[in-house]
Amino acid sequence: MKRDISSFQNVGLSLIMFAVFPFVLVAQENNNMTFEKSLIRDANSSEITWGPCPEFMPDGCEIAVLHGDPSKQNVDILFKLPANTDIPNHWHNSPERMILLSGELEVTYKGEETQTLKQGYYAYGPAKKPHTGKCGNSGPCVLFIGFENPLDAIPVNK
Repeated sequence: MKRDISSFQNVGLSLIMFAVFPFVLVAQENNNMTFEKSLIRDANSSEITWGPCPEFMPDGCEIAVLHGDPSKQNVDILFKLPANTDIPNHWHNSPERMILLSGELEVTYKGEETQTLKQGYYAYGPAKKPHTGKCGNSGPCVLFIGFENPLDAIPVNK
């Protein structure tokens, strides 16, 4: 009978070890983890580097990368257009999450009514859905855009 109790104790001890051991490993792994460095940027800073948009976009269009590598996943950019500028019909391989920082921007997605973004408005654009835009006359449009997939813009040939 004593042997049975001992067996139960060994089984119980083993079960406890199997239950606790993974948590010990995770705790050790978290202590040894290296984290990506945090980042804060001022969208109006002179440290922001602006570059050209794709060739099919209008003159005066500029893009600045805030975070990430445009050829990889999870990239955040600023997209700037002069007032009274049309954005040609195009689409992206990635969904895009946007906040208009300045100006007023009309956006029309294929099969949908035109919507107007005003300063502070959030918009979501589905992947591969063609869309156009127009920056109004209230000043340049500056749009924060977060892409899940690498940055691209594919023109829609009419």
